[in-house]
Amino acid sequence: MTVEVLDESGTDVDVEQLSLLARFVLQRMRLHPRTELCVRLVDTDTIAALNAQWMDKTGSTDVLAFPIDELTPGHADGDVEDLPEGYLGDLALCPAVAAEQAPEHGHSPADEVDLLAVHGILHLLGYDHGDPDEHREMFDLQARLLAEWRQLRPRTEAHQQKQAWR
Repeated sequence: MTVEVLDESGTDVDVEQLSLLARFVLQRMRLHPRTELCVRLVDTDTIAALNAQWMDKTGSTDVLAFPIDELTPGHADGDVEDLPEGYLGDLALCPAVAAEQAPEHGHSPADEVDLLAVHGILHLLGYDHGDPDEHREMFDLQARLLAEWRQLRPRTEAHQQKQAWR
């Protein structure tokens, strides 16, 4: 898996940890090992401009997903090497918006960034939440992936140093 995280946000995000999370989700969703993804962390002005340009909406949002190749999750009984490889797409994620909405969701800004990254990747894979059944399926999967990540996640040196200062 190739995951590129570009931090243009001016915030304090552990990009190494975010890259590991994205790889974890791609592996759990059983995508080809040569699948590529780009996560671009942006400021509120940039996400607002992207939201206006691509979604015809005014103002900032938390995450936007731009699928490229139409890759879908692999089946548990299939060989991932037999799946098509490609460029899954791009995510534009705004850590400042994540920090604003984290308290209403009852967790830290870092946990909100994680949630938005998983949410965005699921959108790239074709998941949506437009109707109640789709919503339940997507959000249940999102919750399961985040719970598994929290159990297994490796701690980067930068993350450990941040924790030591708290």
